[in-house]
Amino acid sequence: MARIAGVNVPDKKRTPIALTYIHGIGHTTAFKICDKLGIDVQKRMGELDEDTLNRIRAEVDGEAYMIEGDLRREVSMNIKRLLDMKCYRGLRHRNGLPVNGQRTKTNARTRKGPARPIAGKKK
Repeated sequence: MARIAGVNVPDKKRTPIALTYIHGIGHTTAFKICDKLGIDVQKRMGELDEDTLNRIRAEVDGEAYMIEGDLRREVSMNIKRLLDMKCYRGLRHRNGLPVNGQRTKTNARTRKGPARPIAGKKK
């Protein structure tokens, strides 16, 4: 397994797909990196030589992309800032409810957790 930005990327996947295993690099960015470095997108990570892997590491570790720990830290700091301001979005984060205006009467189970029965409520 190749190690890029502290993440083990799978050898058997195509290069741009394997790069998406790094937090902060999505589909589009992975294809842009391959295009910029002149890497064939059909090649698997295991087929790349060490020189190419070093070029990928240098590109990803450069200042152009915010990835892994830095990105996670910034996202958590943004959420903490909203919580400290006690704005509407911060209160929604604190209460574990959807933040971006979704309905909560039905759906929203991902944020609210499993349904809890209410005593005395019958259909």
